[in-house]
Amino acid sequence: MDILKIENLSKVYGKGDTAVKALDDVSFSVKKGEFTAIIGPSGSGKSTLLHLLGGVDRPTSGKVFVDNTDIYDLNETQLAIFRRRQIGLIYQFYNLIPILTVEENITLPILLDEHKVDQKHLQHIVKALGLENRLSHLPNQLSGGQQQRVSIGRALISNPAVILADEPTGNLDSKNSGEIMDLLKMFNKTFNQTLLVITHDEQIALQADRVIAIEDGRIAKDEVIRS
Repeated sequence: MDILKIENLSKVYGKGDTAVKALDDVSFSVKKGEFTAIIGPSGSGKSTLLHLLGGVDRPTSGKVFVDNTDIYDLNETQLAIFRRRQIGLIYQFYNLIPILTVEENITLPILLDEHKVDQKHLQHIVKALGLENRLSHLPNQLSGGQQQRVSIGRALISNPAVILADEPTGNLDSKNSGEIMDLLKMFNKTFNQTLLVITHDEQIALQADRVIAIEDGRIAKDEVIRS
């Protein structure tokens, strides 16, 4: 079953002679539970692609389907709600709310929906992330690795259709990088969580089931490493 489907996706910035085509007619699909790495040099369009898949930016043309929903057929309010519930985003620099505790940061998508937090699900995630003794801490009281664990928890709390991670280890040392990747792979396998990771690190990419290489806004290679 395809949980993510991209059809003829293009993104152009600017107009006329100054126009820059960041993505050029990109199409591919991702099956539920698949771990896909998207690689490419700086300026290749890989981060633009992730922002379009996550509903953070709108394409110039093309379609993105997440769990059979055409996300760009939604208005801004509908898209914001859908993104909060069905797309988990993990960023290089964590993007935590500094005045909220660890628990509040993790549960923020649920609280914004004005829904009741499933405490059993929360505790399961917190334990897996090793954050049981940090729930009342603020982000500035945590290490970089711990802050990234909080952002992973926030991405997972709503049981989204897909997790999108943009250079999730780019701001961490090698020890913390390895631990974060081990956690992402564990959630991918244990929860059958679909995972797309943007990275320039070949060693991280080779841990994925599939590697898509982006060059000059187009797919240069799409290779299944393990099935």
